[in-house]
Amino acid sequence: MSKDKLFLLNPNFVDPRFPGQRFYCWHCALIEGILSGFPELAEKIEVERIDWQRPRHAAIKYVGENNQSLPLLVLPEGDSSKYQSGSFKGRQFINDKDKILAALAERHGFPEPHP
Repeated sequence: MSKDKLFLLNPNFVDPRFPGQRFYCWHCALIEGILSGFPELAEKIEVERIDWQRPRHAAIKYVGENNQSLPLLVLPEGDSSKYQSGSFKGRQFINDKDKILAALAERHGFPEPHP
């Protein structure tokens, strides 16, 4: 993995705890909006959209079973960020929406949110 890898949830999912309802992750939708607003910057990141159901094997492979909450930004091996939330097998990751947005600005030149 040579690029930052961003995991987002596919929208329009169901949660068995809430029968008859459909959902989206608003944190993921926020980041999707940022990516679509700056497509030339988004090309610098590998984005993988995965289903809501757990286990989320695609993410687990990079950050372990205890860190599969999304959105999730995984840094290439050996990279770090002042916004990192944790590490797994020597790879740093960020699993907080605000820190992901800050890291996208820091690492890829995305504008910062207006205060």
